[in-house]
Amino acid sequence: MKKTLYSLMLSDDVVRAVDDLAHRMGTNRSALVNQILAEYTDLVTPERRVQDIFRQISEILDADRALVPFITPNSMTMSVKSSLQYRYRPTVKYSVELYRDRDGALGELSVVFRTQSQELLEAMGQFFRLWKRVEDVLVAPYHTAPVEYALYPGRFTRTLDLPARRDYTSADVAGAISEYVRLFDRLMKGFLAGQMSPRDLEGEYLDWLHAGNTIL
Repeated sequence: MKKTLYSLMLSDDVVRAVDDLAHRMGTNRSALVNQILAEYTDLVTPERRVQDIFRQISEILDADRALVPFITPNSMTMSVKSSLQYRYRPTVKYSVELYRDRDGALGELSVVFRTQSQELLEAMGQFFRLWKRVEDVLVAPYHTAPVEYALYPGRFTRTLDLPARRDYTSADVAGAISEYVRLFDRLMKGFLAGQMSPRDLEGEYLDWLHAGNTIL
């Protein structure tokens, strides 16, 4: 949604109140005024749509005891925390960022993990590389643009997008992201626990797709 610079005549008291509220909300004056006017006129801005998607993801995952969602107001990013069944129960954080403008991908998923265990780091690296190989076969053919992956020390990233077959509602997007994170988390834990071979992982992913889940 294009933004243009406009001049407004506002009273000093209103400006002070807006600035105070913007500070408490972690945003700025222009963003808050834009949000207030959009809500007053019932206009769905990209920021409002993203917050709606995040709210619905949180509601879906609240019922899942393995995943704990966190939303920061007025942010284009939310996080989901999960604990691995591995010795001292290290934490994995899924960070979901949705882009304001849809010129390209819908957003990006980052999997952030911190551990001093070299064994666990190597196992997680194996899983992430396996995940990409499986998706290159099962998912890539459905996208017009390639899915982008990156593996850094302590972080794995993947772009998120939806096949351009139809218009997707906020509920569609929230459901697709929620189920994808659930799948990723479940299969990663199974692989790290030694309960799932590469063949098993591919089979589980294929079953998930055949169950009618939306491809990301």
